[in-house]
Amino acid sequence: MPRHRPLPTSRHPELHRTNRVGWLRAAVLGANDGIVSVAGIVVGVAASGASSETILMTGVAGVVAGAMSMAAGEYVSVQSQADTEAADLAIEKRELRAEPGLELAELTQIYVQRGLEPALARQVAEQLTAHDALAAHARDELGLTEELRARPLQAALASAAAFTVGAALPIAASVFAPADRVAAVTTAVTLVGLLISGGIAARIGGASILRGAWRVGFWGAAAMAAAALVGRLFNVAV
Repeated sequence: MPRHRPLPTSRHPELHRTNRVGWLRAAVLGANDGIVSVAGIVVGVAASGASSETILMTGVAGVVAGAMSMAAGEYVSVQSQADTEAADLAIEKRELRAEPGLELAELTQIYVQRGLEPALARQVAEQLTAHDALAAHARDELGLTEELRARPLQAALASAAAFTVGAALPIAASVFAPADRVAAVTTAVTLVGLLISGGIAARIGGASILRGAWRVGFWGAAAMAAAALVGRLFNVAV
């Protein structure tokens, strides 16, 4: 029997990152918010002259409230996106049942606008419609793909978990810092953590590590400076 030669494999495999967009966005937002917001709380309360116990309890309360808030916010937001996607797909299903000819013409026109000759565009539209008409319209008309579709629960869990992990940094700094240096130590440790967090997020997303570290560090420093200023203005021990 004749042997079939195996298909050649690519010598330059491509690493795409679009399938990470959903959870990566939620995780980066959660981690940075956890670091910045809890550090801001710790620095602000410390600057007011509060005791170490008060600083710690305030920070822990901020972690719990922040993680729940991030999870709820992400879930509601992404669920709204998922509802919109489902509604659009329902419309496409109805139109495919009611006017399949018009939908085929619409798909053909999309491919013509993307550069295909009309005859080839028609052939492609017919073949994709025969294979999976709804998937073809979802992808090429609505811009919906399996990799980029909304996943509310995934986004909520990623955001809450990342917030908690990020918030652990300023909490740990406030616990181990000298009582009279809580604000300074927390600020320094948090800035380092923000630079690392921004760099890691940029690396995962395929962006510039230095640019990612800089932008996260800058806005984190601004947030803590504002919190410290508020604490000093009130300068009252709790």
